Amino acid sequence: MTSKPTPEGTHVKPTPEDLFFHHDVCVETRWENLYGRGYLTPASLFYIRNHGPTPIIDAQTWRLSVEGPGVENPLSISYDELLRMPSVTVTRFIECAGNGRIFFKEYQGEMPKGRPWRYGSYAVAEWTGVPLSEILMRAGIKPTAVDVMPTGLDEAAVERPMSVAKAMEPDTVVAYAMNGDLIPPDHGFPARVVVPGWVGVNSIKWVGKIYVAEEPIYVMRNTEEYVLEGPDFPPEPPAWGPILTTTPVRSGIAMAWPGTLQAGTQAIRGFAWSGHGSISRVEYSLDDGKTWADACIQEPNISKGGCRWEFIWDARPGEHTITMRATDSAGNTQPEPDAMKWNERGYDFWAAVPHPVTVV
Repeated sequence: MTSKPTPEGTHVKPTPEDLFFHHDVCVETRWENLYGRGYLTPASLFYIRNHGPTPIIDAQTWRLSVEGPGVENPLSISYDELLRMPSVTVTRFIECAGNGRIFFKEYQGEMPKGRPWRYGSYAVAEWTGVPLSEILMRAGIKPTAVDVMPTGLDEAAVERPMSVAKAMEPDTVVAYAMNGDLIPPDHGFPARVVVPGWVGVNSIKWVGKIYVAEEPIYVMRNTEEYVLEGPDFPPEPPAWGPILTTTPVRSGIAMAWPGTLQAGTQAIRGFAWSGHGSISRVEYSLDDGKTWADACIQEPNISKGGCRWEFIWDARPGEHTITMRATDSAGNTQPEPDAMKWNERGYDFWAAVPHPVTVV
């Protein structure tokens, strides 16, 4: 996997190479470091997907504006006011739309645009904050409102719209805490939006504005980026292809790629997740998909949060592959790699792929 040093000063938290792969301003979690660490991803191991350096924002001067033709009463909310609003705590994953992108190159021979993520731009955390619906109701959202678009205070001013229906779901939140502590700067301090089950770009970090429109909103990140563009995906003007929303079901092993294990009885562990719901089944194959057996799903198994799984393997010396396959509560099952349709930016690779393992 190609890895480049992260420019000095790009991030606040340490991102040593034994914990992360470096992709310019982004860092990908090395999954072997998640083995045996429990359900939540510690903030110290949470991947970073930035479009520039982490901004340092003073919570005392920060404001969240809620505006646009879709609200009756525009708001300007201070940090202290946000903390005093009714709150919820939800456990949900966030995943970059390009997670698994490198598999397009490995299985179809051509590397799409973007960073060569394998599994490490997925992570799950406990988020505490104010339901976005609460904020929108206080702003007097109109029945004619159609789209809601948060915008970040980073130098790229990242923004991406969602439907009013998604914005009003009870687990869509403006979060100020992560895993029981303040959100760290690299992950959105003082506040970020968490849009469960949708591609990560919708979960805007360092949010400073929420715009509510009475018509569909089209911006760069839902017309030119975060759309499926390729020979199997005709344009959907003004978007260059189908617009990404819900993330597909995926699974992976908490092990280096390729992995090395000692011979003997081994507990093989990993994660499975889906934007469509919880996980109903996880299977493994030790013979490249010819036969399958059930892994044991560990609790908790949270909708749009995912689960851990485990199985015991009598590992014999030699070269092996382990293939994991997950099925979600909506009935979606990971397909074989040749079912994946190549697209320009390598989004939505969700196939079950063999993980190479050397047993010594």
